[in-house]
Formats: sequence, structure tokens, C-alpha cells
Amino acid sequence: MSTFLLEIGTEELPADFARLALPQLETLVGRDLLAARLQYGAIAVTSTPRRLAISVAGLALAQSDLVEERKGPPAGQAFKDGVPTQAAIGFSSRCGIAPEALEVRETAKGPFVFATVQEPGRPTASVLAELIPSWIGALQGRRFMRWGEGESRFSRPVRWLVALLDAELLAVELQGCDPPLRADRYSRGHRLQSQTVEIPHAEAYADCLAAAGVQVNRSQRAQLIRQQVESAAAALGARPDLPEQLFDELTDLVEAPLLIEGAVADAYLDLPAEVLSTVMRSHQRYVPLYRADALQDPLALAARGSLLPRFLCIGNGLAAATDTVRRGNERVLKARLADAQFFINADRAVPSIDRRDQLARVSFAEGLGSLLNRVERMEWCTDALLEQLGTDSAMGTSSAKGSDSAMGIDTATADQARRAAHLCKHDLVSQMVGEFPELQGVIGGKYLLAEGEGRQVALAVLEHYLPKGAGDALPGSPAGALVALAERLELLLSIYAKGERPSGSSDPYALRRAGNGLLQILWDRGWTLNLDSLLLRATSHWASLLPELQVDAASLARELGEFLRQRLLSLLEEQGLDADLVQAVAGETVALERVLRDPADARQRAELLAQLRANGELATVQAVVTRAARLAEKGDLGLDQISPSQLVQPELFEQPSEQAMLEVLQQLEPIAKGSSSDRYQLLTERLASSAPTLAAFFDGDHSVMVMADNLEIRRNRLNLLALLRNQAAVLADFSRISG
Repeated sequence: MSTFLLEIGTEELPADFARLALPQLETLVGRDLLAARLQYGAIAVTSTPRRLAISVAGLALAQSDLVEERKGPPAGQAFKDGVPTQAAIGFSSRCGIAPEALEVRETAKGPFVFATVQEPGRPTASVLAELIPSWIGALQGRRFMRWGEGESRFSRPVRWLVALLDAELLAVELQGCDPPLRADRYSRGHRLQSQTVEIPHAEAYADCLAAAGVQVNRSQRAQLIRQQVESAAAALGARPDLPEQLFDELTDLVEAPLLIEGAVADAYLDLPAEVLSTVMRSHQRYVPLYRADALQDPLALAARGSLLPRFLCIGNGLAAATDTVRRGNERVLKARLADAQFFINADRAVPSIDRRDQLARVSFAEGLGSLLNRVERMEWCTDALLEQLGTDSAMGTSSAKGSDSAMGIDTATADQARRAAHLCKHDLVSQMVGEFPELQGVIGGKYLLAEGEGRQVALAVLEHYLPKGAGDALPGSPAGALVALAERLELLLSIYAKGERPSGSSDPYALRRAGNGLLQILWDRGWTLNLDSLLLRATSHWASLLPELQVDAASLARELGEFLRQRLLSLLEEQGLDADLVQAVAGETVALERVLRDPADARQRAELLAQLRANGELATVQAVVTRAARLAEKGDLGLDQISPSQLVQPELFEQPSEQAMLEVLQQLEPIAKGSSSDRYQLLTERLASSAPTLAAFFDGDHSVMVMADNLEIRRNRLNLLALLRNQAAVLADFSRISG
């Protein structure tokens, strides 16, 4: 067994390319080695900013022999009087054997000739030399380029190639490169040292590069960066602001991590902490340092109380150059922060209400008017939501997170939400957001608070962008949640009205994220919102508001309803609930109106079913319902009927088991019609306890023949079963639940 090494040396790669290319390379190599009949052990892939590398341990020195049987012409055509005919000679020639080596075998269609072909395995070195160019050419990524006069394409120009099988240099040439490129055993060390590094053996690769100042193992490099940052932050009593995206980028930007600590001029601590951290993280790839014991106020205008006047960066230079790099980074950061300070001063010279008027000059989307038009539609949505959820000035208490929406939204919260909706987009035309788009909402809220707006209004403006993605925080205030709902509702209505839909991986307006956010906010707040009636009302308003789009209100409401159903199903599955349970509570067999009437209700029912399955109790309930439902299909009772009154005639009963079934239905009816918070739990308990009654109905001493000859008796018994099915359907469509 041997070790194979391939290193693709390039000019500086984009930081995200390695994360895309390494899994591709690993898949390609593993697939092709198997197809080439080469046994191998572990595959390891790694990268630095100037190289992609893969090593394969335990690789066989040659292919395994290929033994293959091929079927030829019928024996009668292949031989005449025992002499091979031209058909046999041609077949044997194609198989590379003599005609005398052909065998005659009986098959279902009579005797045929067969050839046993043995192809000796080729040396591994020869096979790899053919495969390597195809692996490099198959890698995919963004913004590929050509270089020189060649036709080769790659993320960055390929400058060297190392291909070794143990100590043997593989004869590999990349066609189309300029200059021509052949594999060698010479890699390159740290770019500042400009030295070539001889790799005498594939297993010596990492050690040779380490001696030349390159930490080639990506995971070890990442671990070193993490340790350096955490140690430096702990020494300063700080918490590093190092999200995973920045951490991955830092790992792929350096070959020899070197921690450098820099200073922030004290005057810039009067800027908002989010401005400093955004400049550091997003623009400079620095690590901001927050005070470990500080409580950060999202509306604070100054960073002085939360952010240390220090930052960390990961250099790729030599230790001797640390001071030079530090001074350069501090100068660049100072210039960036000076710009930010200018933008904030310029913005604060203009009242936010005046910036709102400027939104009329900015187009939102074709056919949908300006950003000001969008804000006005959001204000309408906010009013519609408040009407739907209900406002209760008499109560005078805020609708707290998790409260029952039947209590209503208090007048103060309603006023805050309306004011926030009126002002929520003003910062989109500010100079700060023009330079730092990721701070939209954050800057808007801070400006409003500084101008004297109420804290809850400013907080709602900040929060109405939440959640920004999967796993993101949700609005923490009721006013913020209301405006966030209005923002997502307006986006869905407007973009769907203009005829655009998310498809496949294409979702330029992030409509799926908007739908997810709308449902997540409702679940988080514990609000009961009838989306069905809200969509009908809203699409009718949109049709009158945008007549040039020729909106079919009813059709648009149904389409948006189905879209939200799909988002609900997706969210529940992402929550870890089994797909069959999710389909049972909100799938296509469940009326859309039922799903939209209260999205939180579907989640509650799915979670209850999951709990029953985990406890082993679901099977009992399912057995009761499915046995009844199977026969109920032979009747004609509608799915909306759950009351036995006038549908079941006791005078037609012939056995006590029928009366017992009726009593079960009468006990289930008030539960199925009820609205108590524990109604679904009670329903499952009563269904489970009715199992003996159903068993007696079918199989006991007083069992009945459901499909009786007497049509009235048959109908009566089918109605009993159909009502049980329908009452159970208040919880779920049990036909969608797997055993």
C-alpha cells in the first residue's frame, strides 16, 4: 500500500473557494478511485490561500484484475461442424482471446458462446496520471478565470503542481496552461519567503511545509486561530465578536496565523458599537472586543460602555513585521471610522421624518412604486393586523410575549407600532446605511431615540427586520413584532401581486425567509391570527391599490395561503418533527382554511402527536381511528360533520355495542367543538380509551355487521364510524400517519 499526494498550487484564492472546492475534490477522487478498481484507505483534504491538497493513504499499487464474462452469438452461428465461423472469430477477436477459448453454455434461449475476458490491472501511477487533470478540470466555483494565452480555467491561475505516489513523481501535465505546467515534487513555502520546498515523499508533505512557515492543515490552523483569539481576549477581560463566517474566512486567508493586537482611537468610542464592529468585522476582517461584563443596549449611540478600544487581527506575515502590520491596520481602521463619523454627523443634521419623505425618490420594485409607497402599504398592514388581533384600551396592559391574543393589543402598543411603521424605513436613504447596508434598522432606531422618539418606537424600528435568517433572534417587543409582521406581509403581497415567485434556489426577494419569519413571530408571541381572512382582505385591498397589475384577489389569496402552508410544513420538519405527523396536521389533505385560521394550532397538534409517538401512545389512538375510517369511506357522510344528533338514529340499533359507540361520540363531541387549551390532549385520551368500545363493535359478543343488508341500518352504522373519524380529524388526518 502507498500514499498519494496531490497539491494544486495557485495564486491567492478567494477565501470561500476552499470550502466549496475541498468537498468536491474529495468526492471526485473517492468516486474515480473506486471506478478505477483501486483500493484505498483514508482520504484527507486541506487548503491554504495558495493551495488545495489531497492525500490518500493505503492506496493499492495497481488496479485489481478485471474478470468479465461476455455473451456472444448463438452456438449454431458460431460453429459449423465444430469449426469456428466468421461470427465466432470476430467475437473472440473483439474479446482478445483465441476462438478455441470460447465456451458453449445453455441459456433460456438455447446454447450461446461465452468468452471469459481477463484484463490485468494497470499500475496505480499510470491511472492517477490520467485522472488528475480531470479532477482539476471538474472543480466548480464562482468567478473562474483564464490566464496568459492558455484556455485552462480555474478560480485563480495554477502555478505549480505536486503529484507523488510515495516518493515517485507522477507524469502529469495540465493542458491549456500558460506557461505549460507539469507536475513536480517542488511546492512553495510562505509567500513572503519566496522559497521552493522539495517534497521527497508524500507522507512528508505537512512537515516539509511547516519547516517553510506554512501550516497546511486547515483544521489545525483553525484551532490555532481560535486559541490565539480566546487567549488574547481573556487576558483583556473581553468577549471576542467572532462569528463563524468571519472565523472561516480568517482560516482561509492565512497560511501562518499570527495574532496582532491593535488600538482604536478613544474618540471613535462615541460612535455606535455596531458601527465599529461592522467596520472591523465586515470591512477589515478584524475581531472586535466587547467588555465581558457589559450589557449592550441595542439603541445606545456610543460604544464607550460596551466595546474595548482594542481589536485583534490575524496576520499572514512574519513576526518581525508585526509592528508594521499593526500600524497599517490602525491607520486603515482610523480612516474607515472617520468616514463613519462624518456620515453620522451628516445624517443627524436631517430629521428622520424628512428622510421618510425622501423615500418617494427611491424605487422599490417595478410596478410597486417607491419605498414611500411601500411604507404606506406597511402602515395599512399594521392597522389590519391590529384589527385582526384586537386592541383593548380598557385593559391598559401590554400584550406580553406568550400572552393569549384574545386579550388584545393595548392602546399604547398599538400607537407605538403605528408610529414605528410610519418611520421604519427612513434610514434607507441615510448616508450610514448607504455605506453600511447591514446596519439598516439599527441606525434607524438609534437616530429616532436620539431625536426624542419613544424608546419602544425606536426599538420596534430596529426589531422589524428580525429575524434576518434561520436561527436569528426574533423581535423582543410587541410593537417590533407587529411591524415585523407587517413588513413581511407587505413583501409577500406585493411581490406575488407583480407575478414573481420563488423557484428552486432562486428567491431574489427572500420570500421564503419572509414567510418563515411571519410564522415564527406568531409562534413566538403566542398570537392567534386568522391568516385566511387577513389574506382575503389584504389581496382585495392590493387589487384596488395596484390596478395596473390586474390582481385576481381570490386567486392571489389562495396562492399565498398555499405558500404559507408550505413554509409551515418546512418549519415543523426543521424543528425535528416527523414528516408524516407534519403532513397529518397541515398537509394537502387538511383544509387550507383550517391551517391558516391559526398557524400556532397546527404546531401544537404536531408536537402533541410527536409526544404521543415518543411515549408509545400514538399507535393505540391510530388503530382506533384508522379502523373506523377505513369502513367510513364506504358511506357518504361529509368530513365536516362531528355531531351525532340527527345523523345517528338509536331506534335502528340492534346491539348494545352500537349504543356504546354513540355514547363515545357524544362524549367526544364537546371536546372536538371546544376551544380549551387542553382539548387535543383530552381528545387523544378519550380516543385511546374508546379502543375497547370499537373492538366490541367489530369483534365482541355483541358485534355488528356494518355492511348490513338493511340500507338504513347500514347507513346508521357507517355514520357512527364516520363521525368518529371526523371527530379525530379535529386533531389530525390519521390516514397520513405511518405505522
